[in-house]
Amino acid sequence: MIPAPRYGEATLADLSSSVLASLGVPGETDTLGLPELPRACILLIDGMGWELLREHAEDAPFLSSLAGRPLTAGFPATTVTSLSSLSTGLPPGAHGMVGTLVSVPGEGRLLNCLRWDGGRTDPQAWQSRETVYARAEAAGVASSYLASGVYAGTGFNQAITRGSRYVPADGMGQLVARAEEALKADDRAHVTVYHSDLDTNGHMYGAGSPTWRHQLRFVDLLAERVAGILPAGTALYVTADHGMSNPSEKIDVGDVPELAEGVALLGGEPRARHVYAEPGAAADVLARWSGILAGRAWVMGREQAIEEGVFGAVDPALLPRIGDVIAVPYGDLAVTDAAAHPVEALMVGMHGSLVPEEQLVPLLEMTR
Repeated sequence: MIPAPRYGEATLADLSSSVLASLGVPGETDTLGLPELPRACILLIDGMGWELLREHAEDAPFLSSLAGRPLTAGFPATTVTSLSSLSTGLPPGAHGMVGTLVSVPGEGRLLNCLRWDGGRTDPQAWQSRETVYARAEAAGVASSYLASGVYAGTGFNQAITRGSRYVPADGMGQLVARAEEALKADDRAHVTVYHSDLDTNGHMYGAGSPTWRHQLRFVDLLAERVAGILPAGTALYVTADHGMSNPSEKIDVGDVPELAEGVALLGGEPRARHVYAEPGAAADVLARWSGILAGRAWVMGREQAIEEGVFGAVDPALLPRIGDVIAVPYGDLAVTDAAAHPVEALMVGMHGSLVPEEQLVPLLEMTR
């Protein structure tokens, strides 16, 4: 059985709507039972999975001291999808950011949702759902999003952070200082703090590597400093967008001609592939991918993936963005495409799958 994320019960999307409800925003549901307070700070650490944090608790003494529980990220467990779920309070099937590389219906090309496409695709049209930041602001709650200035104005950020007061903050010191300013500036505040370096080190050196563990210690200090500047009446929620694993076996589609046969576009990422078939070839592509990846990946057609609840409730208008075939390695395997994405193929740490190491993220809580 395919382990679908716990949409409507305990996912990142449920965290966002629960936080808004705890702040008194009308029409939101507090699925997670959060305390009612006038301010909330969400500290989002890219790549800090629940399993990894528990395994390396000695490198994160402050984080490990907080009350916590796991959430499921949503599918795929990747930055584009998870940040979109956090930003909308919706599952992937509803907001449509269903992977890093997604087919643009009718155009025969892929959109890289992290890097965007030089203006060819309108971010607001691609991700048209109202954000939690806009909903907070409409209810009189000041909503700020703090992250590196390099992300400001990008297509991805236009798609997911519109409605927020975007505050550039480069480096941990700036993040703490800007968070303190944002939390203290208004009587009611919704502040998101995003930091990405742990994920970067995991991709380059491997999750749990010495480099990754040293970075986790800095992340722990960041969390402790953010906790230290919270004004009275504030809840702090520390979470992540996905975990990470280090698959040692890689199948490159360029080395297995059968995997390319009948395939028009290969989207997704190595641990969560969207396979877009040529017209009339979907059934044959599904059969070939199922046979080649048998015992190492969940391989399903689009209809089965939707029936299994992998993407949550799916907006019918967004169906063409989902691959005709979905391939999700659950073993020690990544499906790469070195010719098209050489850097990605060389990564040590990867994510996207439905396995606990990648799917489970922490929800750590404290109040002041």
